[in-house]
Amino acid sequence: MATTANASPIARLTLALSVAMARLSSRERNAVTVAAWVIGLGLLWWLAVAPALDTLRQAPARHARLDAQLGQMQRMAATVQNLRSQSTGQPPGRDEVLRALEAATTGLGGTGQLAVLGDRATLTLRNTPPEALAQWLAQVRINARMLPLDSQISRDPGAPGWNGTVVLTGPGLGGAP
Repeated sequence: MATTANASPIARLTLALSVAMARLSSRERNAVTVAAWVIGLGLLWWLAVAPALDTLRQAPARHARLDAQLGQMQRMAATVQNLRSQSTGQPPGRDEVLRALEAATTGLGGTGQLAVLGDRATLTLRNTPPEALAQWLAQVRINARMLPLDSQISRDPGAPGWNGTVVLTGPGLGGAP
């Protein structure tokens, strides 16, 4: 039989536990065995089962959040594809640009007035909400393919929106892209 000095640490621990258990009465051995099982099952729950259940509980919310991100990315990809196809094709005609400008301006709800002179379009703002102005700029950029050339806008402390002018130019009105 091998000596305990040459045995592995696990073998020495097992031997020490066996000796200690042999000294106990059968009632005490049963109590130690039950306690060891309870501790082992508690550790198994704490280290393996509880984290897995937590992940399962959070899965629907994570899935919904990822679906929303995927939808947003797909919309952005479609916008990029639309812009790419527009940039490779012919610029829209003057009538098409004017229709797109008018359609976008009606979305301002009467807080903006559009004037077209030559190759420039000027939007005059009167208490235009920031969200409406941002949406108008996006529509004009995508649908009319026009970009701001100059802007002088401000927001009065007591006013609910923007005031001022935005000057646009683009290839459809004869200006630079």
